Amino acid sequence: MTLTQLIEQQAKIIWDYHLLHHSLKKSDCIFVLGSNDIRVAQRGAELYLAGFAPLLIFSGAIGKLTEGKFTCSEAQYFSNIAIKMGVPESAILIEDKATNTGENISLTMALLKEKKLKPASYIVVQKPFMERRAFAVFKHYLPEPELIITSPQISYQDYANADLSHDDILNVMVGDLQRIREYPQLGFQIAQDIPDNVWQAFKKMVAWGYTKHLI
Repeated sequence: MTLTQLIEQQAKIIWDYHLLHHSLKKSDCIFVLGSNDIRVAQRGAELYLAGFAPLLIFSGAIGKLTEGKFTCSEAQYFSNIAIKMGVPESAILIEDKATNTGENISLTMALLKEKKLKPASYIVVQKPFMERRAFAVFKHYLPEPELIITSPQISYQDYANADLSHDDILNVMVGDLQRIREYPQLGFQIAQDIPDNVWQAFKKMVAWGYTKHLI
């Protein structure tokens, strides 16, 4: 087996670990996390248009990867995509100051409180390889509401595109796995079990140089 094949084998183990495979059901709102990946916005809009929730929330300021690419906040940019897909503007709530997942949640909760809204169930939309960490962070901040995590329905082999290279995906996957291990003790998210084969895959990927997103 070549090194490239070994890397792909171990990367797929980590990708599969990050995916939660939650079953969708109707909820009080769809909460979309901002990023440079417009497919996340499209997934959120598709779920709204399919009738999964009456409220569509977009959260996110301009980040390192979207500065200079988006002419407005990630939340506003994603909202524009949803409106073009047919989501009514009246069904959308925008939080455009958050710069990390904790702020996505805390600032959106403040906005919901201001609007006198208290959802009891959420569908959270994130990139596939960030599903598990999104779950861990949301459960830390919102332990009570029912939580479903989903992402664009695209395979590992097909996920890379012009905006998100395969190398970027591998680095973020590895970095997020490290955060899943380390962040609970820092009070950022709930603990998640990491099977031994997944952690061994992490160690191999780090040894092969996938370190750009490490803490």
